[in-house]
Amino acid sequence: MSLELQRDYDVVIAGGGMVGASLALALSRYAEGRLSVLLVESFPFPKAGSAPVYRPSFDARSTALSYGSQQILQSIDVWENLTEHLTAIDRIHVSDRGHIGSSLLKASEQGWPALGYVVENAWLGSVLLNALRDAPGLTCLSPATVGRVEQSEDLAALSLQPKEGEAMSIRCRLLAVADGAQSGLRSALGIASHTVDYGQSALIANVTFENPHEGIAYERFTDEGPLALLPLADSEEGQARAALVWTLSPEDADDLLAASETDFLRRLQERFGYRQGRLLRCGERAVFPLQLVEAEEQVRPNVVVVGNAAHALHPVAGQGFNLALRDVARLAEHLAGQTAETLGSLGQLRAYLEQQRQDQQSTVQFSHQLPKLFAQKNPAFSLGRNLGLLALDVLPGLKRRFVEQAAGLAPGNARGQAGDRSRGTSL
Repeated sequence: MSLELQRDYDVVIAGGGMVGASLALALSRYAEGRLSVLLVESFPFPKAGSAPVYRPSFDARSTALSYGSQQILQSIDVWENLTEHLTAIDRIHVSDRGHIGSSLLKASEQGWPALGYVVENAWLGSVLLNALRDAPGLTCLSPATVGRVEQSEDLAALSLQPKEGEAMSIRCRLLAVADGAQSGLRSALGIASHTVDYGQSALIANVTFENPHEGIAYERFTDEGPLALLPLADSEEGQARAALVWTLSPEDADDLLAASETDFLRRLQERFGYRQGRLLRCGERAVFPLQLVEAEEQVRPNVVVVGNAAHALHPVAGQGFNLALRDVARLAEHLAGQTAETLGSLGQLRAYLEQQRQDQQSTVQFSHQLPKLFAQKNPAFSLGRNLGLLALDVLPGLKRRFVEQAAGLAPGNARGQAGDRSRGTSL
């Protein structure tokens, strides 16, 4: 990771979160350091250390990584370090509360080591940051932001504003916007976004049970909204720990946020049941509104929008970060085969988007329609969806296709394999 800025870069990435960092690593690995990449992040990166740091916390927030994401993270050389603090999802139990329909998805039926993995965000971030330090062709600037952007022939001229010091101007062939769902840079570029407000809130917290989770994740659809519990490493006291994502009305979410721990656990126990025994403890709770946010443009000459800045999804199926990783892998693989002169060309960027369009559309619709399907109270809908859940357990072909879609391994999806790469030249 270079410490000195230069005048020109092949790619500038605005946003050094999990998606921006993953894109930086993918570009470095797939292009074998031939591309000059600048990663700009508004928050200060931690000081350099000799190894990623794991600081266990009961309240640590987590991300579910699909099996397809594991392959991508392996391709950018971070998976081996991540495995030190991961929890494998061996089975997923899907059920409709109060109805007979349910299905149990198993990694063994797919011939996979796991259906997915749960990782604490702080650990994932630490591993990615540590990998950035050794990535060829990469420079990191933080804390700083990308300000003014101007088009100049086949280049983008950027104004960089460090937190301390004077603004500086640089040029790049391609600007990747990766600064989140409420992207200020996306707005500054005049790229509109479309928002669907679900009229719901997600309550997140970590909880413990009296019985071991044995690697089982639960997706339980209730009359109040979907409720997911993801297996985590045991708490410091050796209790089975899980990450809760509970979709509720804004009023119910606020009530539960303010409730005592005893009242909260009682309400959750009523909704979830006793498959894991009694609920013992609840950590810090947080609530955020649920929206689908999609950029109306993902590519322009010399500009590409990725991650939540491109599409922020409903969390019900845990697809947001996993789709972003597939976008990143596809984009990096595509750019690694370009010459510097074609990196930011609209034709090349449209070709990337066309390759990724089917995956994006099917994943967005899957995350958008699933909560609607289970929110229907019509008896005919209820019967149909329960028959569908039962069918997953008795029709192996249907179950395999469903699991492959959820795991990001549908035919044609990006898997982090860069393939044949033609050598390009830097700016």
